[in-house]
Formats: sequence, C-alpha cells, structure tokens
Amino acid sequence: MELQARARRESFCYLTTTGRRSDRPHTIEIWFGIAGDRLYMLSGGGERADWVRNLLAHPEVGVRVGGQEFSGRAEVVQDGEEDAMARKLLAAKYQDWRQGEPLSSWARTALPVAVDLRS
Repeated sequence: MELQARARRESFCYLTTTGRRSDRPHTIEIWFGIAGDRLYMLSGGGERADWVRNLLAHPEVGVRVGGQEFSGRAEVVQDGEEDAMARKLLAAKYQDWRQGEPLSSWARTALPVAVDLRS
C-alpha cells in the first residue's frame, strides 16, 4: 500500500528515539501526517518534550506506520512554508481543519518536527 494512503488510514505512528542520556530506545505513539517522503508531527510540549530533546541529541530515529517500518533523520522544521504546511496537514487530519478557517491553539503553537523517511 502506498505510504500516503496508509497515513490517511492510520491514526498514529510509533516514533522510536534514542535516549539522550541513557542511549536506550524510547518509543511513543503520536499523531502524524505525511507529505512526500517526510513525516510530520507536532510537539505540544515544544522542545521540552522528551522525544524532541532525544531527537535533537540523536536525530536518527525509527518510525512504524501500520506494519511498515522506516528509519529516518528527524529535525525541527525551520522553513516558514514547510512549518505552515505541517500545521495545516495535521490540523486537517485530526481536527477537521479546512482552508480559510483559523487553526486551533495546538496547531498554531506546537513545534513541528519532520522525519526524512527511508525504507
């Protein structure tokens, strides 16, 4: 199944980071969206979230979407256009956001993170 279609069907992905102090794997269940070969997530806790702090220290991550596993490199989104796209992508998927409507507080203020996916 194409990854875009799977992303629409799956409610969550599983992100595995490497602990910044422990060097042990840590897996979380998280909302996500996919555009092209990049997977996007929003961190409501911003850079204070453990998973974000882990990927800032160790950007190589694992991702599972349904039964499909990927490795990838994670980063905080810096580009303004990509930032806006990621927010709208997740707001549309999880909050029924539509063009022309205001974004929710979560979609406006959460920290966008992207993972370049590799099979």
